[in-house]
Amino acid sequence: MLAHEDFLALRFPAEAHEVAPVRHQLREWLGDSELTEDEAVDLVLAVSEAVNNSVEHAYPGPAGGTIEVRARIGRYGAVHVDVTDHGQWRVPPPALTTRGRGLLLMRESVDEVEIDRTSSGTTVRLTRARAPAPAQRAAPPECEVHVYETSSGVVAVVRGNVPVASGPSLRRMLITAARGGSVPLTVDLTRLGEDRGGVEQALSAVTEALEAAGNRLAVC
Repeated sequence: MLAHEDFLALRFPAEAHEVAPVRHQLREWLGDSELTEDEAVDLVLAVSEAVNNSVEHAYPGPAGGTIEVRARIGRYGAVHVDVTDHGQWRVPPPALTTRGRGLLLMRESVDEVEIDRTSSGTTVRLTRARAPAPAQRAAPPECEVHVYETSSGVVAVVRGNVPVASGPSLRRMLITAARGGSVPLTVDLTRLGEDRGGVEQALSAVTEALEAAGNRLAVC
């Protein structure tokens, strides 16, 4: 372990019993950050899920490997964490199974999730920012989202207005519907109201989440 007030670097075997010590070391290091206790808990949960995914999926068979966790404090107190393995993730199938919950938990727990897959391994980049001032918080959605499942994925029907301030709320609802991006998603916008300022922002973020998991977004 390499630790400093502004960064933390861990390297450990890709084994299930290593996950708990990693959580403990990350929690201790976050005690010097500007995140609140709840924000730190959310970040530790997301990192734990990313590490679990690497343990379970990166190194199939008896051949083991290692996982690296690198955390740093960025601008305005945001915390960035990279979880890196050197194996090959298996993308969850499009069928509506219980797989993909880890990806959904990550996206619900932190502000940004990026997944970089290469031939030499996978890096999951997680960012948790400090809570904004109350006046800057995302507005509650003015729309309703009705979700139903099909044989090929999920359909989300958006009804009502989606002003710019409600874009983040719509994004969260759509990413939850798609289980963090692990299930193909179709968004039906035929019942939108006149105020649509937050729709483009929400769809852009959902598209990135789906593409990171090997899926795609369809829009009606």
